[in-house]
Amino acid sequence: MRVLVVAAPLLGHVFPLMPLALALRDAGHDVVVATGGEALRVRDSGLPVEDVVPAGVRFGPIALRIMLTHPLVAKREMQGSGRLDFVSRLFCAVGDAMTAPLQTLAARWRPDVVVHEPLAAAGSALGVPSIVHDVSLFDGLKLTSAVGARMKAEVRSPATVLRTAPRSLAEFPGGQPMRFVAYSGDGEVPRWLAEPAGRPRILVSRSTAPGPGAGRMMAAVTKAAVHVDAEFVLMRPERAEGLPDNVRTVGWVPIPRVLPFCDGIVHHGGAGTLLGALAAGVPQLVEPGPGDRTVHAHAITGRGAGLKASPREVTPELLTRLIEDPKLQRGAGEVRGEIAAMPAPSEVAAFWEELTPPK
Repeated sequence: MRVLVVAAPLLGHVFPLMPLALALRDAGHDVVVATGGEALRVRDSGLPVEDVVPAGVRFGPIALRIMLTHPLVAKREMQGSGRLDFVSRLFCAVGDAMTAPLQTLAARWRPDVVVHEPLAAAGSALGVPSIVHDVSLFDGLKLTSAVGARMKAEVRSPATVLRTAPRSLAEFPGGQPMRFVAYSGDGEVPRWLAEPAGRPRILVSRSTAPGPGAGRMMAAVTKAAVHVDAEFVLMRPERAEGLPDNVRTVGWVPIPRVLPFCDGIVHHGGAGTLLGALAAGVPQLVEPGPGDRTVHAHAITGRGAGLKASPREVTPELLTRLIEDPKLQRGAGEVRGEIAAMPAPSEVAAFWEELTPPK
């Protein structure tokens, strides 16, 4: 079977699709990934990857145009209460740009089914049966519908949806459950980071997407770290000099390979990092923010698997609680077990034909 995997041109959107894409390949299916921009890095996976995003399509200018023309929508989005108004406008513009290249690819390669992440709604506009692959704690069908309703092309209803969110954090009707498997591609991991530190270790990550204030949380953690009995590891810090003795730095590393040697993680609230930490059973401190980040922060605290705080709320006591509170450790462990009990991508790939309706 020919399977076309479609993602918006962002690493955080394509990475979660890769475990299933690789499992489908290993099960004997022909798989092609279609994306663009920084997401083309998944060519390292060995799968064929097609660039379907025209040159000049950039999220920054698109987002700025929406902010100028819909200031109230933008304000709600920055507060984390924008519902789907802003995100649907943003990804509608990207989806419209991707549609024609995707249609050309589909006409040439003739896929039997398309798998796409929720915000790459153009994957359901190719006249081919489609399956939505959830990648966050939001209902993927609602996301695809919201984006598709604004697009110029006709976006058809997907045949089904693969549900990766653990039910104790987000439960949606219908679909096929599938275990979230963290994926960050290949990369070097320093030897010292691939073994226990001898004392608690907290990984501090930030978004791969540029934006104002992206380094504030890392700066706040660094300031408080001097009063915490733990090793802190800053990933891709903006500043690497003048740090406390218990703070180390590292460039980009595949987080899933590092998390087993961490006792806590501080991050921006992105879905991939959040679900990856849950799958590893590591308590997390999440910074609320625009888009899905506030929803993720509330969800993780409500489940008792982590904490939430803005940069100005970070204290040594909060960071100590992240690695010492047994309730957080228990909550994170429970969710890890819940995720592990879901069908793996390889199991889903084994009955793939049953999920796929005829063309």
